[in-house]
Amino acid sequence: MLNNQTAFTLVNPQTGNLAFRLFSFDDNSNFDHLQRHNYYTIIWVTKGKGRLRASFSEYDFEANSLFAFAIYQPFMIITGEQLEGFTLNFHPDFFCIHKHDKEVACHGVLFNNIYEPPIVGVDEHCVPIFNMVLEQMKTEMQNPALAQYELLMSYLKIFLITAVRLKTEQQPGNHKVLLERKEPFILQNLKDAIENHFKQKHSASDYADMLNISPKALAKMAKNHFNRTLTDMIAERIVIEAKRELYLTNKPVKTIAFELGYDDEYYFSRFFKNNADVSPQLYRDTVGAGRAEVA
Repeated sequence: MLNNQTAFTLVNPQTGNLAFRLFSFDDNSNFDHLQRHNYYTIIWVTKGKGRLRASFSEYDFEANSLFAFAIYQPFMIITGEQLEGFTLNFHPDFFCIHKHDKEVACHGVLFNNIYEPPIVGVDEHCVPIFNMVLEQMKTEMQNPALAQYELLMSYLKIFLITAVRLKTEQQPGNHKVLLERKEPFILQNLKDAIENHFKQKHSASDYADMLNISPKALAKMAKNHFNRTLTDMIAERIVIEAKRELYLTNKPVKTIAFELGYDDEYYFSRFFKNNADVSPQLYRDTVGAGRAEVA
């Protein structure tokens, strides 16, 4: 396998930005402070345990856990012991989740899922697959040849599809636990309501009224089951859609704001920056030019 602290990096020659990177780690120095990147991040912790802080929530993890973080999604790892593992970084100019969703189906499973933790448990069956793919990536980056980007993208697809299948297999178990609790139908109705109405309804009380439940009771249920506040869930869903529009289209920020239910472009820009840590325009400028293909 890769030697500890070994990094292999490809840079986009046109922009000078990171395109693709694979590196190993043997401590937590890369992740012990808040991270926000203008590229996707996948971390496979092969040794060690600790606590993951991501977006608005915290989660405990054990060895052989896989984390997946979308662009500008904040995260950090808290641990008092040695961590070992591997990290993949890729910019959407290299591989865009939105564009390849039909091929790898990871948008909403690995990334941008406000209802599930950003953690996948890696089982014994997948360990050799991930190791093999990482070795192939390392070999290709050490000995670049014709169609290097295309081959690396193929390896990345294998890695992502394997992770998506793994997480999809694990989600029914989570749903079974949910069904054993008292409020499964309310929670499913809440998820459906957010997905159907987040462009028009932005407050927790809107959803409480819709589901005929008190705001306090709904807020408590959301916190208990989704490990985040209802207000945070609504905001995160709006920002996910805004990011998609900023990347995939050339629509003015004012138009995107209006389509998401904001009459005031400047209020929307402040809301976006508060939740994404960058302005809508800076997000569009730093994420890439893939949006130009869709008007």
